[in-house]
Amino acid sequence: MADDGSQQGSTWPISKFFFKVNLGSQDNTVSFQEVSGLDTETQPIEYRHGDNKVFSTIKMPGITKTGNVTLKKGIFVNDNNFWKWYDAIKMNTIKRETVTIQLLDETGSPVMTWTLANAWPTKISGTDLKSDANEVAIETLELAHEGLTIANG
Repeated sequence: MADDGSQQGSTWPISKFFFKVNLGSQDNTVSFQEVSGLDTETQPIEYRHGDNKVFSTIKMPGITKTGNVTLKKGIFVNDNNFWKWYDAIKMNTIKRETVTIQLLDETGSPVMTWTLANAWPTKISGTDLKSDANEVAIETLELAHEGLTIANG
């Protein structure tokens, strides 16, 4: 039977617009407009044996590093939780949280979960202000963390 492109019996990619973020003990689940920076990278180590007859190096996995995760959301009246969390940062005293980001299917069930270990706010940006703008005020939270794990479901 020819494939007519119908959804019946076929697999479709997951949409990226339905997700939720939990900031640990920080006011539980928070609605965000955008999440970016969910990446990890392993630096290669080049090595060559002294008695190797091939005059080239081999590459082995080295230190893994992760980038900061950026979260954007609308500003609400009397919602200063991010600023309070940021103000709690003092020299060598940081309130670290486990942050979970879940991609949801059409029924609201998680299909993919990213977990940030020991996350803390490294930067907060308020909205830009324009007298002729007709947009929602957006604030940006940038989180540093010590590891990213991914799980299905």
